[in-house]
Amino acid sequence: MKRLGLPLSLLLLASLAGAQKTTLTIESWRNDDLKVWRDSIIPAFEKQYPNIHVVFSPTAPTEYNAVVDAKLKAGTAGDLITCRPFDKSLELYQARRLVSLNSLPGLKNFDAIAKAAWSTDDGKTTFCVPMASVIHGFLYNKALFKELGLSVPTTETAFLNTLAKIKQSGKYAPLVMGTKDQWESATMGYQNIGPTLWEGEKGRKGLIAGTAQYNKGGFLQAFNSLAKWKDYLPQGYQALAYPDAQNLFAQGRGVIYPAGSWDIGTFRQMNPNLDLGAFPPYSINGKKCVIDDHPDIAMGINAASKNQAAARTFLNWVASDAFASLYANALPGFFPLANVKYTVKDPVAQEFLKWRSQCGKSFRSSYQILSRNANPNNENDLWNVSSQVLNGSLTPKAAADLVQKNLASWYAPQKGK
Repeated sequence: MKRLGLPLSLLLLASLAGAQKTTLTIESWRNDDLKVWRDSIIPAFEKQYPNIHVVFSPTAPTEYNAVVDAKLKAGTAGDLITCRPFDKSLELYQARRLVSLNSLPGLKNFDAIAKAAWSTDDGKTTFCVPMASVIHGFLYNKALFKELGLSVPTTETAFLNTLAKIKQSGKYAPLVMGTKDQWESATMGYQNIGPTLWEGEKGRKGLIAGTAQYNKGGFLQAFNSLAKWKDYLPQGYQALAYPDAQNLFAQGRGVIYPAGSWDIGTFRQMNPNLDLGAFPPYSINGKKCVIDDHPDIAMGINAASKNQAAARTFLNWVASDAFASLYANALPGFFPLANVKYTVKDPVAQEFLKWRSQCGKSFRSSYQILSRNANPNNENDLWNVSSQVLNGSLTPKAAADLVQKNLASWYAPQKGK
C-alpha cells in the first residue's frame, strides 16, 4: 500500500499544479499577425505570468465577423475577442457577448478619443481595451525631394507649390493616388486634410449633434481643398487602383503619397531601398494641424469565458507600456493608443507618432453613428463623391450637398438642415 501511495500522491500534486495553469484563447481576424503573437507578444506575457498560457487563434479577415458570431452563439468562442471599431463590437456588447471593462485598472491609460470606438454612444461604458490606431498623413520619396530641390511643405500653399514644381520637372508623378477604388479618395484625401479644417473633434461631434453640416464650414472647405489635388495626380489616375498606386510609388515613379501609416510596412517589403520620409497634414488658412488618429483594433472579454480573472490580467497587460513597445515595433505603422511611454524604432513610424504631440487628434467623421444606415450610407457616400471631385465630375459644393442631403434623409439630428 505504501509503495502505491507515493506515486498516487505525486499524481495528485501534479494534477493540482496543472490545474493552476489557465489557458486563454484569443479570437482575431489578424491572421497576418500570427507570427508576431506567437514569437514575440505571447512569450513576453507568459514570462511575466507563467500560470497563464495564451493561444492566438486567428480567422481570415473576411470570415471573422460571421465565425465569431457563430462561436459566441454556440458557446465555443475563445476567452478574448479581438474587437473591430465602432458598431460591430457595440452590437456584441449590447447582445451581452462582451463584458463592461469600466473597473479594469489599465483603462485609465486611455483618453476618451482612444476609447470612443469601443464605448457606448454616451461614452459611459467601455467594453474593449484599445490596442492600436493608424495615423493619416503623407509619405514622400526623400531621394526625389533632394534631386528636385524640394523642402517639406507645412502649409497648403507650400504643398501646392511643391506639386507644381514636381509637375514642371516632367519626370515624376507629383501626387500618387488613383480614384478607381474610391475609398482612397475619401480616406487618404478628404479625411486626411479635412480634420484640420473642421477642427477635429469639434466638427466630428458637431455632425453627430446636428450642429455642423457637410455642406458648410470646414466640411465644405475640405472638398474645396481636395479638388486642388486634381491637376497633380498620375496620368490615367481614374483607372488607377490602390495596389497600382502602391507599385508606382514603391518603384520611385512618384514623389508624394497620401497615406495611412499602415502603408509603412507595405513599402518596407515592396522596396527596402526606398528612402521614405513623412509629413503631417498641412495647415490650411492658418489653422493648426489635426491628424486622423483612427482606431483600428482592440480586445474584449467573452462574457461566457470561464477564465474571467486571467482574461482581465491579460487585458491589463495589453494596456501597459511593455505591450505598447512590443506591438509598435513588431507592426510599424500600427500605434498603441495607451498614454504610456514606449519607443518606436522605425524612423518613419517615429515621425508619424510625433504628430500626436504636435497636432490635434480626431478620427474619420463618418465612423461613429453616422454610417449605421445601409442606403444611403455616409461612409460610402464620402468614397463616391470624393473620387468624383478628384475626377472633376462633381464640384466640391455639389459633393457636399449630396452627402448632406443623404445624411439628413435618415439621421434625425440632421433632418431639415
